[in-house]
Amino acid sequence: MFLSVFDIFKIGIGPSSSHTIGPMVAAARFLDHLRAQPFKVAGVSARLHGSLAFTGAGHATDRAVMLGLAGITVAGYDAEAAEAELARLRTERTLHPAGLEPLRFDPSSDLVFDYGPPLPAHANGLVLRGHDAQGDVVVEQTYYSIGGGFVRTAEELAAGPAPDHGPAVPYPFASAKEMLRMAAESGRSIAAMKRANERVRRPRTDLDGDIRMIWRVMSDCIDRGLEAEGTLPGGLGVRRRAAAIHASLRAERGGNMAAPHLVTDWISAYAMAVNEENAAGGQVVTAPTNGAAGVVPAVMRYWLDHVPGASRERVPEFLLTAAAIGGLIKENASISGAECGCQAEVGSAAAMAAAGLAAVLGGTPAQVENAAEIALEHHLGMTCDPVAGLVQVPCIERNGMGAVKAVAAASLALRGDGAHLVPLDVAIETMRQTGRDMSDKYKETSQGGLAVNLPNC
Repeated sequence: MFLSVFDIFKIGIGPSSSHTIGPMVAAARFLDHLRAQPFKVAGVSARLHGSLAFTGAGHATDRAVMLGLAGITVAGYDAEAAEAELARLRTERTLHPAGLEPLRFDPSSDLVFDYGPPLPAHANGLVLRGHDAQGDVVVEQTYYSIGGGFVRTAEELAAGPAPDHGPAVPYPFASAKEMLRMAAESGRSIAAMKRANERVRRPRTDLDGDIRMIWRVMSDCIDRGLEAEGTLPGGLGVRRRAAAIHASLRAERGGNMAAPHLVTDWISAYAMAVNEENAAGGQVVTAPTNGAAGVVPAVMRYWLDHVPGASRERVPEFLLTAAAIGGLIKENASISGAECGCQAEVGSAAAMAAAGLAAVLGGTPAQVENAAEIALEHHLGMTCDPVAGLVQVPCIERNGMGAVKAVAAASLALRGDGAHLVPLDVAIETMRQTGRDMSDKYKETSQGGLAVNLPNC
């Protein structure tokens, strides 16, 4: 099994990897599909299903689909240009993607939120259609946004895992058990094995330099969030809090730094800064998703700024280890809140962060695996019930709590020798089963939990 560190950590935009980035990617793929057709398409339409319908407005899914169909990509996203394109589209009701004739698209009628049963293959489904001059459907494609910005067509999902045609990697672990066996046999760390796999697939790139760039984007996001103030968009009136918390913590430097809560406040502030930026539509890194984007950066910033002996030279080691754990969870369970609840998002992120921290603090592969298991186990059953469909409540604070749990999990694991009762593979499979059995009300539909019990929302 090979899933790159750059698949797990992707630079994107808020507020959601599955509801914003995924639909933009799907729309871009659909444009390519239209360009390959032998007949002329005069217009397009989109229909959102499942979680994309129920929380799509709060997650900016409609906006993402329109921008994607206009030819704006995640990689080339420019906020000012995007706003101008949306304003033009609402007035002219015509799309002008490169390589295609102008396409009719009326946002008020050609983009539909379908609140009926979800599509069969995944909770995040969207159907994109091309129409001829008379309005008849001449091409149709169903896409599923399966979490973390990953997109599959209905045919691709039905076919199962895509065949891996790349060169064989030296450490093709598909489970934590295999990962630990390969580490013991090779004498290598998890990060070293992951690095060896990456170098086979990316032989001509500056691997460590590219990984450090991912960290720079994460770190810059923290810094922006620690400075920004005001109210988040969406209508809930949620105030940004990270800047005020950070200011008060800085004011307390030199004071009672022994107070036991201070370190957790720093960690929470870092995580909340990221997720406030995400909620505002800013640039974030999926880690492994947007909704959980604050956990890994917060733990890394805590390690670099608060732990004696931490070195930025070891940032790649942290992220390679975290990516190895994230890949196991994605391939054997899910990182999608719409599929398995928030245990699949913040729970996965906490497991990744705990593993990365344990690694750079000198943990053995067994201790690293134990750290990931502790963090994931203690998120099992966590629901995804965003108030008003926005990635704000409880999502922002939940990232802070996930980061604190990750640090605690790493610390507990490092106090032991790596031996423990519940293997990480068991925790991952339990998360998958729990998500399968969880009511759809609690899987990113805003039909249960806090989303229905908080007054005036």
